[in-house]
Amino acid sequence: MTVYISPNPGKPMAYGISQRAAQILMAHGAKVLMQMNLREECNTMGVQFLPQKECLEKTDVILTIGGDGTILHEANLSLEYHKPILGINLGRCGFLATCEVDEMEQKLSAVARGDYMLDTRMLLYVRVLGDDSWEGHALNDVVMTKGRLQQAIDFSIYCDDILVEHYRGDGVIVATPTGSTAYSLAAGGPILDSQTKGVVVTPICPHSLASPAMVFAQERKINICVGQVADEEVFISCDGAAGYSLCAGATAEVRLSDQIVQLITFSKADQFQAIDQKLRGRR
Repeated sequence: MTVYISPNPGKPMAYGISQRAAQILMAHGAKVLMQMNLREECNTMGVQFLPQKECLEKTDVILTIGGDGTILHEANLSLEYHKPILGINLGRCGFLATCEVDEMEQKLSAVARGDYMLDTRMLLYVRVLGDDSWEGHALNDVVMTKGRLQQAIDFSIYCDDILVEHYRGDGVIVATPTGSTAYSLAAGGPILDSQTKGVVVTPICPHSLASPAMVFAQERKINICVGQVADEEVFISCDGAAGYSLCAGATAEVRLSDQIVQLITFSKADQFQAIDQKLRGRR
């Protein structure tokens, strides 16, 4: 078993946890890889330090050290390599990270033995229609939102080219079942079972009492059309990454991606345990 460890450099504890994780994995017979530029911060006897591309090519498992944002970032970087991801949670919530720091010994030894399950998650593919088209993939959500404008923006939602809703508000979230517990939930959307074959469209601060979130089958094509706004004051982004600016009349097409992400899990109930322990625990 070969494990590539990818820590979030923005988390103060990440380097120390990475070293501890490497020691646990190697003690149980696994080979550990890390990026060359981390040799000084994470110097651990037995770890191989290689270029990132080589780490991704050679590994069996990607181990992220951080929060859900670290998993989202790594998932996007590693799409072409199709390697399963396990996250050690150093974040505030950690819905996608199925290993807490105090569980490392138990769960990393299981990973070294290959004793885990794979949870396949769908992705969204989005592209902005036009000559200068922009595209991306999202494990959590595609978000279209206003920039510095104070006034609300008009958005028209089409499903398979049929107008189904018109929102006036701060934006629109198109979320996967994975992302239904993230921004979409905060905006009033429903929680979906991660294995549900659906997509949630949730308005952000709609100027209407009758603008509920809508759930569509994953095979549907969702088009979001921007109404009249000042140039470069509306942005679209995938999983919270840097946004792409849109002009009035721009249309973004969102549909099921032909890519998937596999998350390492140790129980079929991991998502529901996270909801119970991490969401309800914050009341």
